[in-house]
Amino acid sequence: MDQSSNGASTVTTPPIATNLATKVRNLIVVSVAVALTVLLVLGIRTQTPAASLETLAADSTPLETALVNGKPSLVEFYANWCTSCQAMAGDMAELRTAYGDQVNFVMLNVDNTKWLPEMLHYRVDGIPHFVYLDPAGEAISTAIGEQPQTIIASNLDALVVGTDLPDQTALGQTSTLESPQSAAIAPRNDDPRSHGAQVVVD
Repeated sequence: MDQSSNGASTVTTPPIATNLATKVRNLIVVSVAVALTVLLVLGIRTQTPAASLETLAADSTPLETALVNGKPSLVEFYANWCTSCQAMAGDMAELRTAYGDQVNFVMLNVDNTKWLPEMLHYRVDGIPHFVYLDPAGEAISTAIGEQPQTIIASNLDALVVGTDLPDQTALGQTSTLESPQSAAIAPRNDDPRSHGAQVVVD
């Protein structure tokens, strides 16, 4: 049968041209994918890692050293679960970079019972709780809750030169901390007739 008798004509593209067009398209797709992957990897590697509380605590000056090395100190009572503490971690890392050679940065985790005497001594009832210590290790001011970086920086400037802190006893947003007294267990009544009654009479 003759194709012209049907009235329809088909145009065929040579297989070499189709094959070449497909190869060029695939090469462009692969090139773009490789370029995007390289940019993504470079972008991730050049980003500054976010400061974490664990990293800050691991790099902090031990309290025992801070109390005797003759430098002023900023003591932070914190907890890993504390959202206010986490929010300030980046600012605290920047402050440590700026003032670390002049000021001890001490971090005490309130979940560690080892620090209970210090928590009681400095009256920690909310976190983050900051205590500014003079070079002799004496507390000169406190700040409780989230603090702007500029406030802490101005206090550190004054702490370094030994003048009065401009922003003393500041109170910001805190995470509630259960006091050691309220965490104590009520005395047990071992009388078998009590049947588990937990009535405590003062």
